Amino acid sequence: MSNPTTNRRDPLPVFCFLVRFTSLPGNVETYFKSVSGIRYETEVVPVRAGGANDTTFNLVGATKWAPLVFKQGFTNSSGLLAWREQWMTQRPGNMRRTGGSIIQLNTALQPSAQWDFVNGWPSKWEMSELAADKNELSIETLEICHDGIKYVKLGATQ
Repeated sequence: MSNPTTNRRDPLPVFCFLVRFTSLPGNVETYFKSVSGIRYETEVVPVRAGGANDTTFNLVGATKWAPLVFKQGFTNSSGLLAWREQWMTQRPGNMRRTGGSIIQLNTALQPSAQWDFVNGWPSKWEMSELAADKNELSIETLEICHDGIKYVKLGATQ
């Protein structure tokens, strides 16, 4: 008799992930407090046809990619901030785009799912509020716009 847990597909935890930037110096691999914006949507174009007064036809439009938002503790040695600063100079040699991967790990810390993005560039950098009445860590936020994201299925989950 087979064990029912051998075919179980448990959901992956949201706290186990890493991010790899493939075109930055040193192929940066780092951990973040959070990553959001892993989403995309296809525009719906409503069209009314002559003579068909009882319906609207929905055509497929362009796909829109949400910007990726990365948050991590600010350490005053941020390579991501340096990358954003290079974009501020507006010189073509400094405006380096990068691809990357967001890799979700299972509870054994093995890669289980991956999202690859292409042609990313830092569109926004933000520092958390500094307030004398709070006892929190400084958090830097980097927003990256990109030209597409693709899901890559990796080995077996848990």
